Amino acid sequence: MNLTLRIWRQRSPQDKGRMVTYQVSDVSPDMSFLEMLDVLNERLILEGEEPVAFDHDCREGICGMCSMVINGRPHGPQKLTTTCQLHMRHFKDGDTIDIEPWRARAFPVIKDLVVNRSAFDKIIQAGGYISAPTGSAPDAHSTPVPKPDADAAFEAAECIACGACVAACPNGSGMLFTAAKITHLGLLPQGQPERETRVLDMVAAHDDAGFGGCTNIGECTASCPKGIPLTTIGRLNGDFIKAARKRS
Repeated sequence: MNLTLRIWRQRSPQDKGRMVTYQVSDVSPDMSFLEMLDVLNERLILEGEEPVAFDHDCREGICGMCSMVINGRPHGPQKLTTTCQLHMRHFKDGDTIDIEPWRARAFPVIKDLVVNRSAFDKIIQAGGYISAPTGSAPDAHSTPVPKPDADAAFEAAECIACGACVAACPNGSGMLFTAAKITHLGLLPQGQPERETRVLDMVAAHDDAGFGGCTNIGECTASCPKGIPLTTIGRLNGDFIKAARKRS
């Protein structure tokens, strides 16, 4: 395939940035999207140009680092797929592909397609832990957990903190991520001691980091590569109201 790539280039956080057009030829449909960018970068290096900076690590859809907006959609056109798992067979010969970084006040651009997602770390530090001593792995039946709670906790724990929810949200809200981290701990027995302080502290950290407010538009869950449902935010809201009433 022969493709036209329009890629966001930004030298530093202080640079204004711009879209730059590149032509890429002989792209195999079996390449992943990141492999296609590798091919472009190899050519740019040989031509003495600056390669396109982008984040990646596992290339298996579990680390959340391959954060880029492809043709206006976080992670690209395929649902429940990270950028590193997106293959070029989902594009056509002659396509023009726009590639941009996450767009959110809380995720400032470092360079090109790389953004600073440390705001998520601050939310986790605010309450994403349990104080109950766990010791070695307990027997499976020692602490019974209702099946619906266990399923919901595992579902929320699938969040890989990529930030697609923030990039998709018109408000730049990180509430789906925050709700996932609060929910998967709050549904388990070990997470009960901090359940109330956790939701208050993590939501406060979310707001302090510069994320926007949630208005339940639903773009977050539609773009989430792990399919975290919108009901997760509903659980967060319930916990937050109860905790706020007790604190007041």
